[in-house]
Amino acid sequence: MSSTYDELRAQLATLTTEAFRPELAEIDRLPTLDIARIMNGEDGSVPGAVATRLPAIAAAIDATAARMARGGRLIYAGAGTAGRLGVLDASECPPTFNASPDQVIGLIAGGHTAIVTSIEGAEDSEELAARDLDGLGLTADDTVVGVSASGRTPYAVGAVEHARTVGALTIGLSCNAGSVLAAAADHGIEVVVGPELLTGSTRLKAGTAQKLVLNMISTITMIRLGKTYGNLMVDVRASNEKLRARSHRIVALATDAPDADIEAALTAADGEVKTAILMVLAGVDAPTATSRLRHANGHLRAAIQG
Repeated sequence: MSSTYDELRAQLATLTTEAFRPELAEIDRLPTLDIARIMNGEDGSVPGAVATRLPAIAAAIDATAARMARGGRLIYAGAGTAGRLGVLDASECPPTFNASPDQVIGLIAGGHTAIVTSIEGAEDSEELAARDLDGLGLTADDTVVGVSASGRTPYAVGAVEHARTVGALTIGLSCNAGSVLAAAADHGIEVVVGPELLTGSTRLKAGTAQKLVLNMISTITMIRLGKTYGNLMVDVRASNEKLRARSHRIVALATDAPDADIEAALTAADGEVKTAILMVLAGVDAPTATSRLRHANGHLRAAIQG
């Protein structure tokens, strides 16, 4: 065996996420309901672990929002489950916040094929991460979030290290304390959820923790960028019948206007919810509402006030 293999074995033995739990050694012999209760109890511990890292998460979000406000992008980079979670979060931003598809990007080691198929060796390449980021034309205004349960995945670490060489903001999200990933990043976020129900299966608690944090990063950043009005998704893209109905409901909740007025405003605003709300609340036409929003950098509350 190679020295690299031996080093990896030694590293895995030190990781909390890889620890063996002898008390669960015969879990396969338990009734299904008992296993479900144990698993549910394990999952219930994750929000508490995330809560301990909220100050670090908030600091990372504020720094991200500042970069994105001047045109930067939010880029997730990870392998396996961590990479898939980044791709998932990024893919939900266009329909939820009317974000450009290139505003929030998910990179996964091995490319999009790796979303459904394991690409052997891709996660072990720091150089691959650098090439993937270079392919995006990475700039100092961008934010790169390396995501890795172990905190040692070369692809995630390499992405963060390469991003720092161009002056981009870096965030390292892992589920082990004292991780290489967190140490390499401007903002290290280590959500320690403990050993998994199935030894080393970090798609479980670690994956849930990563999903919760990524939800916070993208959602709160979008709030800071003016993509919401209160808790309403005023930048939602009405791309299907469900979203068109949701658009109408959002305008109704924001304005309490009659249905006919809402439909007229949405039609005049070409379906843009934020514009329609401003038209109703400020009593202006679509071009004026569009101009006011542009001058307010897309922040509806500011546009309403002035």
